[in-house]
Amino acid sequence: MEATLRAETRNDNATKSELKQMRERGKVPAVVYGKKVPSTPITVDEKELGALLRSTPHSIIELDIPGQGKHPVMINGMHRDSLQRTLLHIDFHQINMNEPVRATVGLEFVGESPAQREGGVLTAVLHEVEVRCLPNELPGSIEVDVSGLQLGDSFLAKDLKLPQSVELKTDDNAVLCTILVPQKATEDTTDVADAAAEAEPSEETV
Repeated sequence: MEATLRAETRNDNATKSELKQMRERGKVPAVVYGKKVPSTPITVDEKELGALLRSTPHSIIELDIPGQGKHPVMINGMHRDSLQRTLLHIDFHQINMNEPVRATVGLEFVGESPAQREGGVLTAVLHEVEVRCLPNELPGSIEVDVSGLQLGDSFLAKDLKLPQSVELKTDDNAVLCTILVPQKATEDTTDVADAAAEAEPSEETV
């Protein structure tokens, strides 16, 4: 287990004012639940959680719960402030390390296609995919090698090279990225076509 997070128990019936005070003290209200852990209201340190989310946002976390010991969990949902984007609440789901889980994994775009050297623009459509595997086999990220793409080509989810133990749950035909024709080249082609049309003699009916 790479990431460990300490939790503190809290009052399940906390008022909005009390929850606001928790956040002002740098604590994020949360809840943890699962087969081996009854639904338990907790708080976690905002800075510790923030550092973990920046480094491994989809990883398995070892959550240290007062009175219940350490349990492997995954983040099942996050509620953020719509304006400031600060974390207001988070759900942790306790998991069994011997049972497959479904999780989202971030994509890492690598390589450079010949089309990019010609001015093509790589546009990412998806930044993560959903997979199913045992928790210990969950990839930290999945590479998308774009070096073989030509202008107008797309990289589909089914083109990913995944370990045999990892099952793709995102639709096979989902577009992960595409190489767009440079806008300037498109405009230049249009201008040339327009100029050629204007240069052609008009037909007259005799």
